[in-house]
Amino acid sequence: MPAAAAAIGRMLVLGGGYTGRRMAEALERAGVPVVLTRRQPLASQERPGWLRFDPHQGVLPSPQDLLGITHVLVTIPPDAGGRDPVLDALLARLLELPLDWLGYLSTTGVYGDTGGAWVDESSPTRPLLERSRARLACEEAWRRSGLPVQVLRLPGIYGPGRNPLENLRNGTARLIHKPGQVFSRIHVDDIVGGLLHCIALPAVRRPETLILADRFPCPSSELLGLAAHLLGCPLPPFERFDEVAPSMSGMARSFWSENRRACSRLLRRGLGYRLLYPSYWEGLSSGVGSFFGAPKIL
Repeated sequence: MPAAAAAIGRMLVLGGGYTGRRMAEALERAGVPVVLTRRQPLASQERPGWLRFDPHQGVLPSPQDLLGITHVLVTIPPDAGGRDPVLDALLARLLELPLDWLGYLSTTGVYGDTGGAWVDESSPTRPLLERSRARLACEEAWRRSGLPVQVLRLPGIYGPGRNPLENLRNGTARLIHKPGQVFSRIHVDDIVGGLLHCIALPAVRRPETLILADRFPCPSSELLGLAAHLLGCPLPPFERFDEVAPSMSGMARSFWSENRRACSRLLRRGLGYRLLYPSYWEGLSSGVGSFFGAPKIL
């Protein structure tokens, strides 16, 4: 963190959701000035640094709001039409800034279904789902923008408040089994840590595209089994995917429709980033109580 903090003059995080907020909190603890956007109107008691950004309502940050911004993180997904709302609304203003880095959070879904085979940054992109095709189109648009863009491709994200421990506690966990199906994942604090690691590197060392993922893809049932063990609670009833798929929502079925393993060797070996949580074992069993608290100091 010290090297990244020293490199950043002022950070703009577009999208104050799960990952964007976690990034902003880590930077603020290190004393880095951060502007974090949200769509909804701001209440008078909002935390300092919030900025409303709703391009569909014409609510945009002013040039004054963006003074001193040197680094930008885009976490906002494509809109319903498949276009990038940040590019459409803010490109001209971003081009006026002295940016050293712009990170765009994308998805490993751009690789499509590989039948469980590994993918890395050199693998062909063959997105099958409409939302993944939109992500790939947005990646390409950002690359054409003329900005210092780095595309970060993410698998499933977990962390405090978003994990199987929470699902077991609130009764929403399902033990679904599909033979041969695995999922890759990344802890939110390793997204933050990986981004800060990239920011601290010289620009010539930053790959244009980078996968952020832990080292051990596995079936979701394996992750749920560890969570139940840690909590000392029973697993939910066993369900076979082919039996329950007809009753699933279209979004849920699409989640299970692709099978691949995301490789983060470039991040770990090429760039020298050491994962805080190399697997779900560390992520869940690092302390069930503290797991829901503040992130590790990066």
